[in-house]
Amino acid sequence: MKNRFPITKSADFDISSSNLWEVISEPGNLNNSHPFCKSNEVINWGDGKYSDRLIYLNGLNYIRTFKTWNEGAGYTLEIGEEEGPQSFVIWEIESLGVNSSRLIITVYPYLLDWLPNFLAFIPHRFWVKPRLESYLNSVISGFNYYIKEGKKVPGNHFGKHSWFS
Repeated sequence: MKNRFPITKSADFDISSSNLWEVISEPGNLNNSHPFCKSNEVINWGDGKYSDRLIYLNGLNYIRTFKTWNEGAGYTLEIGEEEGPQSFVIWEIESLGVNSSRLIITVYPYLLDWLPNFLAFIPHRFWVKPRLESYLNSVISGFNYYIKEGKKVPGNHFGKHSWFS
């Protein structure tokens, strides 16, 4: 991970941090909140072991293996194709008040990590980063939609994505 450039996006929500935690830690939660999710199937969920399968709208099949689980505050995970390279992701919740919280998602993508930083910087800055920022904005917006509307976010609701739609 030392050669990876992180990408971070966040958004504020009009719910308590404990309610936001309930939404992001629910088994299969991406089925309701992820605009590029075709299905989110639980593999393990509990007793300190958490993993699931995320199948994107375009058929891409990723496994999420949770590495840390900090009840009420967030988690870390690795995501990628089974037996393939993995991106490292940090999900964090900050309490901003009684009914206000912030969700922060940071991705350390595996793309380009085989290149030295000085060679990876330009393609990361102009190819990887804009696409991941767009993706993270859609994912966070999907959670906001689900929380506010109380219903599943439609596929590609915030626009199509070249990697996942």
